[in-house]
Amino acid sequence: MRKALRWLLSLVVLIGTVSAAGATAGAATAAEPTAGTDIKDQILAIEGMSLIEEKPYPGYRYFVLNYAQPVDHRHPGKGTFKQRITLLHKDTSRPTVFFTSGYNVSTTPRRSEPTAIIDGNQVSLEYRFFTPSRPDPANWSKLDIWQAASDQHRVFKALKKIYTKKWLATGASKGGMTATYFERHYPRDMDGVVAYVAPNDVVNNEDSAYDRFFENVGTKECRDKLNAVQREALVRREPLEAKYQAAATAEGYTFTTVGSLDKAYEAVVLDYVWAFWQYSKLADCGSIPAAATASDQEIYDSVDAISGFSAYTDQGLETYTPYYYQAGTELGSPDIKQPHLNGLTRYGYQPPRNFVPRDIPMRFKPWVMRDVDSWVRHNANQMLFVYGQNDPWGAEQFRPGTGTHDSHVYVAPGANHGANVAALVPDQKAAATAAILKWAGVAPAAVQQDEAKAKPLTRYDAKLDKRDIEREPALRP
Repeated sequence: MRKALRWLLSLVVLIGTVSAAGATAGAATAAEPTAGTDIKDQILAIEGMSLIEEKPYPGYRYFVLNYAQPVDHRHPGKGTFKQRITLLHKDTSRPTVFFTSGYNVSTTPRRSEPTAIIDGNQVSLEYRFFTPSRPDPANWSKLDIWQAASDQHRVFKALKKIYTKKWLATGASKGGMTATYFERHYPRDMDGVVAYVAPNDVVNNEDSAYDRFFENVGTKECRDKLNAVQREALVRREPLEAKYQAAATAEGYTFTTVGSLDKAYEAVVLDYVWAFWQYSKLADCGSIPAAATASDQEIYDSVDAISGFSAYTDQGLETYTPYYYQAGTELGSPDIKQPHLNGLTRYGYQPPRNFVPRDIPMRFKPWVMRDVDSWVRHNANQMLFVYGQNDPWGAEQFRPGTGTHDSHVYVAPGANHGANVAALVPDQKAAATAAILKWAGVAPAAVQQDEAKAKPLTRYDAKLDKRDIEREPALRP
């Protein structure tokens, strides 16, 4: 997975869940809340918790924190690292949402959609190995979904004594995946899960679902227009790579990890169609140039605006090394057919191994995602999955099956990788909102009697509810 991968699991893992859960839970201790004690003092009374800063926000307390975590939850005595956490504190009498993006944590006050719906507190966690939450030295074998789920479990155990009401896990894209993996490995922690646009690449080398998606998404006119620009970018490789080289020289970009400017150029071009559907709407097709008459600069600018020529430079890849490592060891990555480019590509869709420094060893574990998928199909309890109709990542979805309880999959019509509950059709929007309120234990009596009356318990806040959409390399969730 790469910029479309941007917004972007095993018997061994299962055994580890059982053996390590008890050991790590005991290490996460919190002082019992004392009536009248300031919330900051209660938080900092947790062993291993330290304050980076407190930022004011009307109606809330907002803390940026560090929490000491074991590098290896199976062997907690073998070193620790500091993991960044933010806490948007409303009131300990309110439910709490546990949010993760699956990447770095934002230190600007933000409220996820479930947090706004339930009028709750929000704990946000930086994913391990994203700097500065990276062990030093970095033992990359300790970056896996079970270790990350155990980070969340330990934070939850530490804070649950203070925030005693119900908890929901949420996240979008890789964050939605993370919330799902947390639920799979610690199913007794959360009272519900709201996973947005979460890819589910069960079999890494079987990607026909993506091919079918690109054959039908949007309109033929739009698909043809995008394909033509993508093809033209490879036909005109020589003059456009000259522009890329000039930009790289001006910006100081290097290409040691991917291997060459030529490889980086083709990777960006191959992301173009995927990235458009991930981040744009059908109406945006009007901004795509007509390939046959477009100048070299117009083709270059369109590819840069949608895929981003900085994506596969050393500087663009560095931040996302932990993602590419996981894509190449557990999560998987798509490899789609693009017949309109036949005869023009030199490398095809490059694997995650090409985007991780060679001194970091990688080995793919195909059983990990099969384990998570099987668990969701048979054991999902109070889990909600939201996808966008025009989002490539929705081609392979999580599917709670027979025997699961109160779990749902909804698809927002015409939506991209930013799909949410608010974008669903009215009856599904009401049903999803009602479920979230119910799972959090704050559904008003009227909603309990008629879910059609469900609506968020807070008003929209333009700053707090702003969507921070990062333009990362395209094949990245």
